[in-house]
Amino acid sequence: MLSLYIVPYLLILTSSFSSISVLLFWALIGFGMSGIGLSVMHDANHNAYSKNKNVNKWIGYLLNIVGGYDLNWRIQHNVLHHTYTNIIGMDEDVDAGIVLRFTKDQNLKPYHRLQHIYAWFLYGLLTISWLVSKDIIQLIKYNKKGLLKTQGISYPKAIASLIFWKSIYVFLILVLPTLVTGNLGLNIAGFFIMEFIAGFFLTTVFLCAHIVDQTDFPKPDNEGVITKNWYVHQLETTANFSNSKSFFSWFIGGLNYQIEHHLFPNICHVHYHEISKIVKQTAKEYNLPYHASNTFIGALKHHYLHLKEMSR
Repeated sequence: MLSLYIVPYLLILTSSFSSISVLLFWALIGFGMSGIGLSVMHDANHNAYSKNKNVNKWIGYLLNIVGGYDLNWRIQHNVLHHTYTNIIGMDEDVDAGIVLRFTKDQNLKPYHRLQHIYAWFLYGLLTISWLVSKDIIQLIKYNKKGLLKTQGISYPKAIASLIFWKSIYVFLILVLPTLVTGNLGLNIAGFFIMEFIAGFFLTTVFLCAHIVDQTDFPKPDNEGVITKNWYVHQLETTANFSNSKSFFSWFIGGLNYQIEHHLFPNICHVHYHEISKIVKQTAKEYNLPYHASNTFIGALKHHYLHLKEMSR
């Protein structure tokens, strides 16, 4: 994954290629960026990459060299998403604000009637949003909610760390290639191609596991309580797709086995294929749902149908 991210970047810096070739290199970097986000750093920030905490810590930092911020990610994903899966207002991973409507409990706006069309373009803007605004907004919000304490870091230190990593990323991705090649326009075009590819893959893989017409969106009672067992909750709010040992499964870090990941988030994804056989059989034994699509295309269709349903 790192080679897919770094080698095309080095070729852009050290060799003379046509504009088309350079843009293709930026596209490859986008795929490498996706792979690092979906596979490598994902396991590390779940403390599932290695038994050594320091290895997980340093591998987790790879998120920062692809434009994200590991601290925010652990709070948003590990603390909020994995604890309160598909609960609107708590699970920020399924909160698209007012731009997209994912559940019937969200207000229906006139423009939502076209969300099954325009949503796909917005998905490609995810990583740009991380870079430009989302991480800053989240850090301010998490500080106010006292969530930075869960990561053992102070607000000033977190802000300094965020600025440091964002500066490094912008320098490496935009400033340095422009200084070396002298072609700002080509590098900006390549930057947007890279970001769009990465954003689209990261978003669609995740949404196909939760925002589909198969999964539930539980609503807490007046006291904020979800009455069902947490493991049952995960089965009802999560879906698998393309469950096989394939190149695609390798590329997305086993996240086609999203059910197993949610039940056992601290186990490395290389074990999900075998674990899934036990989980599926156990779900059947206790008459619990085990949502799964045969292919990724099938999962995308389920997501499209859900967007269409929520547009009405």
